[in-house]
Amino acid sequence: MAGPRIDLNSDVGESFGSWHLGHDEALIPLVSSINVACGFHAGDPLVMARTVGLARRVGVAIGAHPGYPDLVGFGRRDLDMAPDELEAALLYQVGALAAIASAADTELQHVKPHGALYNRASVDPEVARTIARAVRGFSRELVLVGLAGSALLDAGREAGLRVAAEAFADRAYEPDGTLRSRRLPEAVLSDPQLVARRAVAMATESRVEAIDGSIVELHADTICLHGDTPGPAAIAHAVRAALDAAGVRVQPFGRT
Repeated sequence: MAGPRIDLNSDVGESFGSWHLGHDEALIPLVSSINVACGFHAGDPLVMARTVGLARRVGVAIGAHPGYPDLVGFGRRDLDMAPDELEAALLYQVGALAAIASAADTELQHVKPHGALYNRASVDPEVARTIARAVRGFSRELVLVGLAGSALLDAGREAGLRVAAEAFADRAYEPDGTLRSRRLPEAVLSDPQLVARRAVAMATESRVEAIDGSIVELHADTICLHGDTPGPAAIAHAVRAALDAAGVRVQPFGRT
């Protein structure tokens, strides 16, 4: 009988022009799926192309990581966009990355919203439905990634899309299952062994310890490891080693 399996994903391609962010070259080979910034909150066409090329060379699945049009705020500020405006912005970003992937003789596996848009869609059904509508309008074959237990996953299912529930081993959780705001202390975790233990608990026990010590039950198809945390490659190595030791198989959620 096959043991448990999990996808590991990371947000990458977040450099812009001469401004460099993250450790993509070291991190991408250690995960199984990536979410590539599409130019609105980070990234640019050349960064997108290079990131897709690296992922293709190492056999990592590729997804679009569209966000609010907010380069200065890195997409982490909530914007009040009309549904049609947001839907068009999402199609624009996903379409751009899909074209770059096609030119590299590969294709997209999924769409995962970024930052403030992701958090808003987790609790706002209207925004969640707009995102799902945009993804479905582009391709019904794409998987929609959202926070485990969120409104975004509900909207994706209602739209007839496949969905993937996401957990965050390197982020603190509130007792209600939402992510702790980055504006608050201890929101981001950077101890490799701590992150690794949390990843194993998510993959094998469907649970995570919240900031107050309570236990949040969750089902995760994929676990995110952020590329902009301190020492992301060391964290990813520790997570992979811990999952291997626990008998958890790491592979993209879009593959069987």
